[in-house]
Amino acid sequence: MEAVYAAELDAITTSAPALLEQFPPEIALRAWMDRYAAFIAMKRGMADALRAGHASGRIPTSTTRERITAAIMTILARGADTGSLRADVDPHDVATMLVGIFLATAAYDTHEQTGRLLDLLIDALRPKPGR
Repeated sequence: MEAVYAAELDAITTSAPALLEQFPPEIALRAWMDRYAAFIAMKRGMADALRAGHASGRIPTSTTRERITAAIMTILARGADTGSLRADVDPHDVATMLVGIFLATAAYDTHEQTGRLLDLLIDALRPKPGR
């Protein structure tokens, strides 16, 4: 399980450049968010095993948040360059909002609800007309 977790985390945190090659930044960000949501769902199912791995020292102290924020920053920067995403957004704030979405939907999540909330977040990240 630990190897699967590490591999999935690597896949998520390094996928931003490839997504930006395939899609415009706002679409790449939404696709990346879907991947991250799937990762979080998998992580929930592995929570006990991951806690045991951390406690035993088999899984090193996580840099997950920093790696996630760096992936978000990559996509936001490209979006700011193209004008498709706001230039005034802190990637840490986006990571915090994502955590909030995932925590809020953890107990009764449907993929539809998570998708709607992620769509709202993307809308909030688009530049306002006239700015």
